[in-house]
Amino acid sequence: MEPIDLTLEISNKLPSFPGSPRPQFISWADKKSEGYNLELIFLSSHSGTHLDAPYHFIENGLKIDKIPLNRLITNATLCNIRKGPDEPITKNDVVKFEARNGKIMPGAAIVFETGWSQNISRKDYFTRNPGLSPSAAKYLSERKPSLVGIDSPSIDLGKDLKFSAHNILLKENILILENLCNLDKIKRTAFRLIVLPLKLRGATGSPVRAVAS
Repeated sequence: MEPIDLTLEISNKLPSFPGSPRPQFISWADKKSEGYNLELIFLSSHSGTHLDAPYHFIENGLKIDKIPLNRLITNATLCNIRKGPDEPITKNDVVKFEARNGKIMPGAAIVFETGWSQNISRKDYFTRNPGLSPSAAKYLSERKPSLVGIDSPSIDLGKDLKFSAHNILLKENILILENLCNLDKIKRTAFRLIVLPLKLRGATGSPVRAVAS
């Protein structure tokens, strides 16, 4: 399979989680004056397609710079479970997927394709997005995957202000990959996933370049 970019473009037009600033590119040097072009970048560590380290919600949890590379370059399973506004991915959805495709194995990377990434221009993109129900998150945590990803701005339902899935998964040291795109271009269930966050010392997360191959 040819590499597929699963990453949203970062620009000052990128929608951001309510309360977080949009990315800003600030010109710092230009070719005419300094002999080269250079910009400063201002953005949240959870902008666009990004990885949540356990420290995002868990005190003394693993920080982004301490994640081993073998958890970031791994085999993955694509779970196509289409969902609309406010619709949860349930435990039953996951069980049915396993019945068709086999059990989720410890150390696996699981990526949910809901189709929600097509709605990034909607005003309710961050507030009515699909996500894991608490029961589905608990069921997945018992399977002990290395990473859970989704084509939604959050692994939680937009209306879940308790961030239930975040707390359940990150407590078990399961990485969370959010705001993926182009999952519909992956034409098979099993694929190779590459997720490269910046090595930001002590950070809760990082924008990533995510690639399927």
